[in-house]
Amino acid sequence: MTLLPEFGMLGIEEAEFVRKSGIATVGVFDETAPTDLAARVCRELPFGDRPDGPDVLLLVAPRAPDVLLGSDVCKVQADAALDSAFAFSVDGLGCTGSSTAWALARDMLLADPSRRSVAIVHASRPAGMERVRYPVTVIGDGAYAMTVVRGGRPSMRAHRMETDGSFHALFSIDYKRVPWYEWREECQSADRYRFELALNSRERLARMVDEVLAEAGVGKGDIAATLMQNITASAYGFYEALLGLPIHPVCGRSLAEYGHLGAMDVVLNLDRLLEEDEFSEGDLVLVLNNSPVAAWAVTLWEI
Repeated sequence: MTLLPEFGMLGIEEAEFVRKSGIATVGVFDETAPTDLAARVCRELPFGDRPDGPDVLLLVAPRAPDVLLGSDVCKVQADAALDSAFAFSVDGLGCTGSSTAWALARDMLLADPSRRSVAIVHASRPAGMERVRYPVTVIGDGAYAMTVVRGGRPSMRAHRMETDGSFHALFSIDYKRVPWYEWREECQSADRYRFELALNSRERLARMVDEVLAEAGVGKGDIAATLMQNITASAYGFYEALLGLPIHPVCGRSLAEYGHLGAMDVVLNLDRLLEEDEFSEGDLVLVLNNSPVAAWAVTLWEI
């Protein structure tokens, strides 16, 4: 973990934003490509009775590919020696890609009884040199790998996901006309992000939570814990007030220590939650996920 290297070079508004974000340190893996981080964590996955690895390798795509016209996911497959897996990527959904990936993995296992496991992997690195994604968050480095297996725990009780294409270019990088070390993420409209997208997220997530709980036949009082991605500390208060559900403190701890890890956030928080002694088999965990592209997902897991 390290303090933000670029803090001294920030403008007044950006520096104030970072101070209030709730992020104290970020993970840094300088000079390490996202595919290298992803392959490294893949090699640490246990595959039980499948020494040859998973049936499917699903990469939640990074913010920027390592190569154009090549295949990041096939590089991860080769470097992790997962030769028997079919490899493909989920792209264009930002942070929500992880929630989409585990729903796809569940569906693939249900669709084909011969499949026994799907590995999901993602690596978080900033697209350019800068880690401050103003006015959104501060990006840290990290990677995760997980498997979805038939009959595994936790089990998915219900899931919803939606997109709104009108926000597809709210954030962008003009990567074609400048070298990579000059890449700078630009927000088309900070007001549109803060107000229009926030309102859209509020309405959609509130409805999607109700739909997920109705599908599972449970109420908010049955939820043992609610998790979400790590953006800023103020976001937790926003969604707590919106949903009437407390966001579990593990999210704030991850945010302070690691910063925003893209699609890794909710997987990290779910993993850390499962390590705590306060929960037992049968407890329900609600996971919220959204991104500025804009995409939303709500998943109900049973421990």
